[in-house]
Amino acid sequence: MKDPKRVLFINSEIYPYLPESTISVIGRYLPQGIQESGKEIRNFMPRYGCINERRNQLHEVIRLSGMNMVINDIDRPLVIKVASISSARMQVYFIDNDDYFHKKSIYEDAEGNFLEDNDERAIFFARGILETVKKLRWKPDIVHCSGWISHLVPLYLKKAFKNDPIFADAKVVLSLYDEYMDSLFDPGMKSKIPVSGIKSKDLDAFKAPDGINLAKLAIQYADAVILGSENIRPELMEFSASRGIPVLEYFPIDHPEGTYIQKFNEFYDKLLE
Repeated sequence: MKDPKRVLFINSEIYPYLPESTISVIGRYLPQGIQESGKEIRNFMPRYGCINERRNQLHEVIRLSGMNMVINDIDRPLVIKVASISSARMQVYFIDNDDYFHKKSIYEDAEGNFLEDNDERAIFFARGILETVKKLRWKPDIVHCSGWISHLVPLYLKKAFKNDPIFADAKVVLSLYDEYMDSLFDPGMKSKIPVSGIKSKDLDAFKAPDGINLAKLAIQYADAVILGSENIRPELMEFSASRGIPVLEYFPIDHPEGTYIQKFNEFYDKLLE
């Protein structure tokens, strides 16, 4: 009997930790459905400051915490927390750091301005997850990234971690949503991204520090794309087509016929053939 396939879910949002949205609802129910189909799963999301730790029963995983990551020449401690969604029989791991994720806002301040450190938060989130999965010694077959804050994961996985036996065979699936495409990151973001294994030419798609170029960078290193919104920018559609990778068309999560979970699961299986 073959070992079950493994899917690593990297989500920007999961309900009930954040309010209901397309991304958070998929983040909540897709992993459960994939687990019930017979696959193993792991879930990660950021520990935003608006998440009530006591109410949601988050607690620190000491054996996974304690690592430091250098971003923009500053050491940042990585803290891993975990909570359970008992009705789904699944755990959610949270990437935490007091400097990046203590704010009560998620991505914007009270005036609606994109947070100045969102670039470093995305870097910390991506690297923190991959380092934690290495510590878990859990080898995924599929890494499914959802939400803009996950968009650096494909680059790090395919370049910085490409020779790591944990990730060497993993296929990256990217769910694209029409979110924060015009948001601007810190002008110096491009210089903060590289680590060992990443050269400046690997960031060619990231021509300017904004959401649409970050999405292009994610597409460049993805093995497949799922259209999560009905209206995806034409240039991202064209860029995906130019890569020659499989693209799963948009399918509403409340569609009366069939289930998106089944479609996603079939998409994973085809990618692993």
